[in-house]
Amino acid sequence: MPDPDPIALFDSSDSSDSSSSGPERRGARVDADGRAVSGLWFEELTVGLVIQHPIRRTITETDNVMFTTMTMNPAWLHLDFDYAENHTQFGKPLVNSMFTMALVIGISVHQTTLGTTVANLGFDGISFPAPLFHGDTVRVETEVLAARLSKSRPTQGIVTFEHRAYNQDDVLVCKAQRNALMLVNPND
Repeated sequence: MPDPDPIALFDSSDSSDSSSSGPERRGARVDADGRAVSGLWFEELTVGLVIQHPIRRTITETDNVMFTTMTMNPAWLHLDFDYAENHTQFGKPLVNSMFTMALVIGISVHQTTLGTTVANLGFDGISFPAPLFHGDTVRVETEVLAARLSKSRPTQGIVTFEHRAYNQDDVLVCKAQRNALMLVNPND
């Protein structure tokens, strides 16, 4: 099966069937219950597929402070400007790496797993090769590293994604492998 065209997946310009709207519209991507989905089905997640996610996000001080305090992380490195300026090599607060990872995965969901996943099975090889700071803008790409049908669940498959995030200077700031249990297309 050829790699899916990410633009075509979201193209709603086909108005040849004006008698219906919503998920029932001709050519819409829907799950078994008729709900619209934007994620890819197991069969579409071919090894080597790379998706450049169109959503980018600038990280704010509020993002960092809210996430850090909500998760009960009192690290001065994230919250104390004086400490970060005078006692770290960075000279300013670092963005919490767990926020970074959550943001990276979240940005990827729209094109990879929204409506087409059963569950995350785990993460491997997580690294943060460069720091992020307030005001940095993150972009994400995802590559399919492996895919196999489940041995015990015939309507599902296991896919290994590698998510890579870059800042506005194209410096790699996060890399994580995610194993996900994905649905086989129920419409085939």
